[in-house]
Amino acid sequence: MYVRIVRFTLEPGSRSTAEKLADEFVPLIRAQNGCYKCFFITDDDAGDYGIIVLWESKEAAGAAAEIVGPRLTKALSDITDAPDSRQLFEIYEPK
Repeated sequence: MYVRIVRFTLEPGSRSTAEKLADEFVPLIRAQNGCYKCFFITDDDAGDYGIIVLWESKEAAGAAAEIVGPRLTKALSDITDAPDSRQLFEIYEPK
């Protein structure tokens, strides 16, 4: 299993703007093959927001990134000049 973590920064107190983005992208991500879970996260006081996605495989995460990534890049560029962070991690579950 893999996890993709996307983080972005807006002005503190921009929760409604961030929620609009989440309302558009979380359903899109959940509809991708291999998506196990998708969550929107927020620290509204700091202006830090993000999306966490659990993927069944690295291939599923990669395929979804090709579809969702460009759309997310465009949407974020419309609301912030700050760069976002996108990372993919393999999940290790200790025995």
